[in-house]
Amino acid sequence: MFTVGVELTADQVAALRGLVNSPDVAASVGTRARIVLWRAENRRKTEIAALAGVSRPTVDAWLARYEADGIAGLLDHKRGAGREQVPARIRARILAATRTSPPAGLSQWSSREMVKFIARTEGVSVSWHYVAKLWRDTGLKPHRHGTFTLSRDPAFADKLADIVGLYLDPPGGAVVLSIDEKTQVQALDRTQPVLPICFGVTEKRTHDYVRHGTTNLFAALDIGTGRVYGECKPTRNGADFVAFLDKAVKPHRGKDIHIVLDNLSTHATPEVVKWLEAHPRVEFHFTPVGSSWINQIEIWFGIITRQSIRRGTFSSVKVLVTQIRDYITHWNTDPKPFEWTATTDEILAKVRLAQTNIKKLVDNNGK
Repeated sequence: MFTVGVELTADQVAALRGLVNSPDVAASVGTRARIVLWRAENRRKTEIAALAGVSRPTVDAWLARYEADGIAGLLDHKRGAGREQVPARIRARILAATRTSPPAGLSQWSSREMVKFIARTEGVSVSWHYVAKLWRDTGLKPHRHGTFTLSRDPAFADKLADIVGLYLDPPGGAVVLSIDEKTQVQALDRTQPVLPICFGVTEKRTHDYVRHGTTNLFAALDIGTGRVYGECKPTRNGADFVAFLDKAVKPHRGKDIHIVLDNLSTHATPEVVKWLEAHPRVEFHFTPVGSSWINQIEIWFGIITRQSIRRGTFSSVKVLVTQIRDYITHWNTDPKPFEWTATTDEILAKVRLAQTNIKKLVDNNGK
């Protein structure tokens, strides 16, 4: 039995020692428990203060907290700042203004600009912290933006259903290839050497660069296996595309081949039409106009850009081409097909919603 103004039972001592030894308890809480235990050993408060590395009044405070509230008195309690009292009318005004164009000269709202706007128009002062929290709570993100394109192709729905059908239910025994070109890939070289990553230091490169030229990446993705065949060419025309097609379909000789591709002019030249007539087991499936995002090879182009090209430094086009070839080899060591999950109906529903929102916006602006 120990005494610290009150008696400590063996269970209380065990609970305090549990706080001291627990890996899940903050060190500061463990120190408070030690203060109580040391006092229970009849140590002087000045000695306890020296052992704990705190002041004498702090020792008194934690002993008093323990005497009043027990173990709970030693724990940290979350202290939230008082909620800013903002009238519902001002809250609604902020949300409404966020969804409209900001004052002239600004491209998007910031929390501080919104504070100025509310003070000027409503004569009410709110903090930018309140505005930022309100945006977080309601899912508004004025600092971010995206892009979209709605196809004007009158056959959009039919072409979409055709290609999505290939992705979700490819013909048995057939091969589906997604083909496109990534044009004008630049061989950019930094004006000074790249500083490598180190502990606590990110990789760094100069913002300026030297442009050594460009290449055109032709690529074909087998949607069934995830394997990619690619070639870099200095030019991009019908003859280049036909030469690439010959090599892309060669491994699948004897099978029906469905090729998904976009509406580039090089995909419909007389040379390509003639090649298609000479390969009756190959069928082209064109994406709707303005909808190359349906083509799965575009996903892969995004990946190679992020992982290999964008942060690369290339002293010549030859070095760039070697990098691309090496990346394709690396990709094909463990290829994985993309899992397409969106159905035709789901995509069309999103398109109709976007069209409705655009129509409302146009109608409102016209009033």
